[in-house]
Amino acid sequence: MLAVRTAFTLLTVLPLRGPERLDRRLAGRAMTLAPLVGLVLGLVTAVVVVTMRVTTGTPGHRNQSLLPAAVGIAVLALATRGLHLDGLADLGDGIGARRVRGRERALEIMRESTIGAFGVISVVFVVLLQVTALSAAVTAHRGTVSILVAAMTGRLAATLACAAGTPPAQPDGLGALVAGTVRTRDAALAFVGVCALAALASRLDFDGGDVGRALRAVVAVCVGTAFSLALRRYLTSRFGSLSGDMLGGIIELTTMVTLIVMAMTLPTPALRFLGQ
Repeated sequence: MLAVRTAFTLLTVLPLRGPERLDRRLAGRAMTLAPLVGLVLGLVTAVVVVTMRVTTGTPGHRNQSLLPAAVGIAVLALATRGLHLDGLADLGDGIGARRVRGRERALEIMRESTIGAFGVISVVFVVLLQVTALSAAVTAHRGTVSILVAAMTGRLAATLACAAGTPPAQPDGLGALVAGTVRTRDAALAFVGVCALAALASRLDFDGGDVGRALRAVVAVCVGTAFSLALRRYLTSRFGSLSGDMLGGIIELTTMVTLIVMAMTLPTPALRFLGQ
């Protein structure tokens, strides 16, 4: 239970009592449980999205999809105090400053309290894509499952990013506390657990869960996970390490990719080929 409370205190704004002393061992256990935090955030956000969709409908017209999606993404941001988006902005500045030479200078730019143009652009486009993808998923009657799967996969990306062998970028901060603390076996079990929960949620979907929806959810988890691993590899190769800002960026970008996959629909020729 201490590891669960620690995971929620690190990744959300819930007023839970954290540990008196947080060491790398406890931090590793907490990051292993990050997908559980995503599950809770996804459930809360799904309820908000459904509520908004029902209450914003008008007689004789299709229920709203864009407004519930925007509110849902806003709830995710508020539940984390915008820390992940802040990390995404800092990461955008660090990557975008191509004229800056040297790893230390790039990390210094990411640590600055101000946000540059690259950071603003990163946040605007990522949030825009998240809202648009969720809106499309809501229109296709799989919005609740989509936000649940995306929230879990985004936090799974944090678990995998903290797997053994990942060096911290700084001697202090969140990166130094959690980088390399998750055992490979635990990371693999977390991935399997998220895939199972995604398939189960799609199978039990109120709007008509079936094998096809369950398969879509598992594919979305796999694509999001593959993207997060590729992104972590790129970041560690460029910066040589992992920081808290990079973790936030990985979470937000993986959530975006997962939502896009959940929103995609096979074209008509492909459906005919599959006999659907």
